[in-house]
Amino acid sequence: MAEIRLQKYIAGAGICSRRKAEELILEGKVSVNDVIVTELGTKVDSDVDKVCINGKTIKAEQEFKYVLLNKPVGYVTTVSDQFNRPIVLDLIKGCNVKLLPVGRLDMYTSGALILTNDGDFIYKVTHPKNEIEKTYNATVRGDVTEEDVKKLEAGVKIDDYKSGKAKVKILKIDKEKNISRLQITIHEGKNREVRKMCEAIGKKVIALHRACIGSLNVKNLKIGEWRYLTAEEVNSFYN
Repeated sequence: MAEIRLQKYIAGAGICSRRKAEELILEGKVSVNDVIVTELGTKVDSDVDKVCINGKTIKAEQEFKYVLLNKPVGYVTTVSDQFNRPIVLDLIKGCNVKLLPVGRLDMYTSGALILTNDGDFIYKVTHPKNEIEKTYNATVRGDVTEEDVKKLEAGVKIDDYKSGKAKVKILKIDKEKNISRLQITIHEGKNREVRKMCEAIGKKVIALHRACIGSLNVKNLKIGEWRYLTAEEVNSFYN
């Protein structure tokens, strides 16, 4: 195997994203051949070098797998949960590699979620600089106006930051039920960002579903179902 950067090797082992791997290296938690390494430019060869994180030897995966899940409400997007709540990995049966979620959906949001053991792919899809679009269908309380749409598209103040520009479309306004349905497309995806964006224009989200990640959608997957991505679907994130 040709030499590759240490952080890429760690990501390729399915341990974490490349960005998180860089943090582990800088924190002095990674050793190569029993020597702590803190230089990000360090290269390793898996056929020769022994790489450890916190003293535990890791090995690059021989095969990457990519799963698309239509996440139900009530599941948390983690690999374990201290409160013993259902986790998304409980839904993935028959996959013989350790999968990590690509980004997160909060417990009360349903829809498209990718899981993989490819750390580089996780970095590609989740890092804001790559501008991978995520499309959500949000049901909110009250009427949404065109002025509200313009505010969301331009960016609204959330906590200590301003949301990035978004694409927003009103799908339906039901005056009798006093609800509106919106389609919101963003490429950042910070913690509970869509919910907070709607709150910023005075609208409470009562249901949220992620319909698409990039060109992937879950229209043909029932809630709780999953499937493997094709090579073409994986490559679409690199085009």
